[in-house]
Amino acid sequence: MQDLTITLIQSSLHWQSPEANHAYFEEKLWELKEVPDIVLLPEMFNTGFTMHAAENAEVMGGKSFRWMKMQAERLDSVICGSLIIKEEGHFYNRLIWMRPDGSYETYDKRHLFRMANEHEAYTPGKERLIVVHKGWRICPMTCYDLRFPVFSRNIDAQRNFVYDLILFVANWPTPRVFAWDVLLQARAAENLAYSVGLNRIGKDENGVEYSGHSAAYNMIGQPLVHLGEEEKMETLKLSGGALQQFRQKFPVNLDADMFKLS
Repeated sequence: MQDLTITLIQSSLHWQSPEANHAYFEEKLWELKEVPDIVLLPEMFNTGFTMHAAENAEVMGGKSFRWMKMQAERLDSVICGSLIIKEEGHFYNRLIWMRPDGSYETYDKRHLFRMANEHEAYTPGKERLIVVHKGWRICPMTCYDLRFPVFSRNIDAQRNFVYDLILFVANWPTPRVFAWDVLLQARAAENLAYSVGLNRIGKDENGVEYSGHSAAYNMIGQPLVHLGEEEKMETLKLSGGALQQFRQKFPVNLDADMFKLS
C-alpha cells in the first residue's frame, strides 16, 4: 500500500442552491497547490441537509453529478460527497464516489436521522460500499451511520479486515458534536483502520448550527488532524505501511466475536 492523500473542505453551505455551492467548491479546488488522491465534500454538499426532497432532487447524470465528474477529471482525483437523488419514485441521500475517468460508485445512506424526519423523506440504503483506490480498501458512509458500530464492523467471515479506511461525510449539529468526536475516534481504534470525517460549519435555514470538527484518526485512535470550527481546507497523508505493520503486530481481528448483520 502506498500513502494516500485526502483533502477535507470544511465549509458552510448555501441553502438549496446547487449553483452557488458548485461555484464555492470549484473555487476552493482551484486553490489546491498539490493534487490529492481524494477530495471530500460534505453530506448534501449541493443543497444543505434539507427534507424538501422532491424540490431539490436530481437524477443520476444531473447537474451536480456532471459537476463532480468534471472536477474529478480536471483534478485527476476522486471526488466524494452526497446529494439527493430521485430514482424509480424514491428519494435517496446518495453518496457518490466519482473517479477521474468518469466511472463511479454509489452508497445510499442506510441510517436515516429520524429526529429530523429524514426517514419520512428518504428511502434507506441496504448495502455498504467498499471501493479500492491506490491499493486502499475504503468504506465511505454518511453522517448518522457513525453511531452504528455493527454496520461499520471491519471483519469478514474468515476474520480478515475488510477495509483500511472508513470515511464519513456529514451535517452533524453542534449540540451533539462531542459524540461526533468520540465516535469518529472509536471507529478507528475498534476497527484498526484510519477514520476520517468531514462535517460542515455554519447555520442552515432551519436554524440548525454546525461546528465542523472535521478530523482524522489513525488505526489506534490517535488524532492526525482536527479542523476546529472555522472554514478550512486541509490535505492529510495516510501511511499504508504504518497500518500494515501495526496490524501484523496487533491482530485483534483473530479474536473477534462472529455474528451477521441482518
